[in-house]
Amino acid sequence: MPLPTGPKTSATVQMLNWVFRPMTYMEECAKVYGDIFTLKLQRNLPPLIFIHSPEAMQEVLTNDTKELEAPGDLNDIFEYLLGKNSVISQSGKEHQRQRQLLMPPLHGERMRTYADVINEVTEKAINKQQFNQPWNARTVSQEITLSVMMQAVFGLYEGERAEKIQKLLCEIIEVGSAAWRVALLYFPALQNAIGISQILKLQDRRQELADQLLYQEIQARRENPDPSRTDILSLLMAARDEDGQPMSDVELRDELMTLLVAGHETTATAIAWALYWIHKLPQVRQKLLQELDSLGENPDVNAIFKLPYLTAVCNETLRIYPVGMLTFPRRVKKPITLCGHELEPGSVVMGSIYLTHHREDIYPNSKQFNPERFLEKQFSPYEFLPFGGGARRCIGLAFAQFEMKLALAKILTNWELELVNQSEIKPKRRGLVTGPDRPIQMVIKNRRQQKAQILEAVTI
Repeated sequence: MPLPTGPKTSATVQMLNWVFRPMTYMEECAKVYGDIFTLKLQRNLPPLIFIHSPEAMQEVLTNDTKELEAPGDLNDIFEYLLGKNSVISQSGKEHQRQRQLLMPPLHGERMRTYADVINEVTEKAINKQQFNQPWNARTVSQEITLSVMMQAVFGLYEGERAEKIQKLLCEIIEVGSAAWRVALLYFPALQNAIGISQILKLQDRRQELADQLLYQEIQARRENPDPSRTDILSLLMAARDEDGQPMSDVELRDELMTLLVAGHETTATAIAWALYWIHKLPQVRQKLLQELDSLGENPDVNAIFKLPYLTAVCNETLRIYPVGMLTFPRRVKKPITLCGHELEPGSVVMGSIYLTHHREDIYPNSKQFNPERFLEKQFSPYEFLPFGGGARRCIGLAFAQFEMKLALAKILTNWELELVNQSEIKPKRRGLVTGPDRPIQMVIKNRRQQKAQILEAVTI
């Protein structure tokens, strides 16, 4: 059966477009070929079938165990960083087991115990910045989210080992997010090019040092077990499989890397984008501050989390420039019809979250940042899906939303910030995810007093 139509250009041209301008390229393809199209990125790789209509998304994401599957082997591009034992690389029962182990600490009451840590590290990170001196919103957001993730994973975010791990991870991620690093996945021969080979050697050395620190932490826990600890590493070490066997050191290392990398990089980028939009659009900032000020001093964490306009701002941030452009790939197991095309077993399907979030029939004026759209309408999980869906839906989505809201609330209620430059910032590929195409530079103008505090001072 013929594949859905797509560009007629060579695989090399398609691959270069996909690596260096993925979002624009997807939009061009959708404009020409509609709701479903095929890209052929390399001769020895299967073609990728892209979908973006909510109906097709629903068909794919609700049939993960029937007509389609979400196998770990299709995610092997993550192995160079996360390892073979990461939940992202696992399939079937093992994937389910690991998800069930990792989800409880990132949800519900246990998740809320990190509220104080989020507030503390946010205050510490912003206080480091000097008044009227530019700083990079994404770099500062990374410091916040990585410190929080260190606390969730290890139960520590301070101390020499923690600081070394954080520094190495930031360096590893920065190199890994370069477009040429993605090009290596399609053209491995590039790794022998002058300059790139040296960078890769340095990257390998950083990874070795990070692994040594992780294994040291695992060994220290094995030598001094503490049943009262509730951090994720302690829970993973206490877990047993069906045969009563614990996770090996290598398995633990891979899961720790997955949580530390995936658990902080994406949230940091989302917080940075939110700060950009809030300070680019004065009406958004004003409305958000009015809502936050209405809670008074020392508001309840749950009250912040439930604020409707704050929620709308976060959702619109995740809609307009989703950090993850795509769902995880699915492989067809039994013949399935999508958008009028019958797909054969073995076909690989990708859901384009970015295209879905920019469909004009769902989001009119989709290029405009408009939080009110989330107050006026409730979107289905196949229209708004910044965390993916189905069997591969992000396990940390609740934690990410919680952290994003609390960090933004802390920053906005305590400091007056400004963008250094009001010119537009666009998204670009950053490794396997997306991020700003240049630094979001901000300055602190003043410490801020809530209106309730100002009125009280005047009355006295």
